Amino acid sequence: MSITNTPEALLVLEDGKVFSGRAYGQTGTTFGELVFTTGMTGYQETLTDPSFARQIVVQTAPHIGNTGVNAEDEESVRIWVAGYVVRDAARRPSNWRSEGTLDEELRKDGIVGIQGVDTRAITRHVRDKGAMRSGIFSGEAAEQPVAELVKQVAQQQPMAGSRLAEEVSTTEAYWVEPAQHGWDAAPRFTVAALDLGIKGMTPQRLAERGVRVRVMPADSTLEQLLELEPDGVFLSNGPGDPATADVQVKLTQDVLERRLPFFGICFGNQILGRALGFGTYKLPFGHRGINQPVLDRTTGKVEITAQNHGFAVDAPLDGPVTAPEARFGRVEVSHICLNDDVVEGLRCLDLPAFSVQYHPEAAAGPHDAAYLFDRFVDVMAAHSAASATTQEG
Repeated sequence: MSITNTPEALLVLEDGKVFSGRAYGQTGTTFGELVFTTGMTGYQETLTDPSFARQIVVQTAPHIGNTGVNAEDEESVRIWVAGYVVRDAARRPSNWRSEGTLDEELRKDGIVGIQGVDTRAITRHVRDKGAMRSGIFSGEAAEQPVAELVKQVAQQQPMAGSRLAEEVSTTEAYWVEPAQHGWDAAPRFTVAALDLGIKGMTPQRLAERGVRVRVMPADSTLEQLLELEPDGVFLSNGPGDPATADVQVKLTQDVLERRLPFFGICFGNQILGRALGFGTYKLPFGHRGINQPVLDRTTGKVEITAQNHGFAVDAPLDGPVTAPEARFGRVEVSHICLNDDVVEGLRCLDLPAFSVQYHPEAAAGPHDAAYLFDRFVDVMAAHSAASATTQEG
């Protein structure tokens, strides 16, 4: 369908800014926090990342939908973005892996989008004013007075204070087995993975290394985790404000007290930070994309990373320091963002625990951070060896 034959659509921001375009995907109304992502590729992985729940996503790459969609690249069972904003939507896909069009996929999951807008101008506005509440109105909804549309947008709940992990988490625990992903030996370890909005590639990366992964609901209890007798505990990425995650923070503190190997990414990094006693805060417009530069301070290497977060840990860059929760000992900021010095990783020096603020599963994205899964395996191996020595002694 030609763009000129699609209904009119409006992107309305809470500060009164309006961008006019045409409907893309489902026609209707949607609300969410307006954010932008800078990835040149990987739009399907972006759309199906649960960390984007309740967010309207602007793609800075101008041409979207040209490779279509396929079942293999989905990171979860559905599209999670609240709305989608693109400049130039492909009229038809052209890729040998394509199984359908992006427009059809958006309509199938009821995602309201807008095309034909100046995404550069939108991105510059968000970078200047910050991420904010917004709405997309298309078809009959776009015919309302702009003042009324702005009023509807302003009535929506802001992202700060939103508790969303439980909304996107699995309701039933399930296994991801090494044998399903090319591992032809006996499993090496068992990991309990708390699903706060986990992407499908994350447990796969662990399974490829011989780790059995039990993916568990966000509200799982310590007793449920310990029933597995896990060799390690993993906390995933996810949406929402980490200040609302008191249940998961307490669970993490219980895990740390038992000295179980711990690895957290993204939301899991923020929860580890809170468990150690640090605060969290909302970034003006966040880090989203697959080209974010990070310095690993433990090695001095710079890696290009995939990120999707609007909150960060408030921890001192100069360290090590004793954690505010002093019972957990010393901690240091292990990774920093080279764009703005935001904390991108934490490492406990007296406990087998570490975390990063980005997505090392590289779906979509560069593979610079794949070593972190190996590091987690090494931590579990060292802990297992130390436990065996203690028992023998």
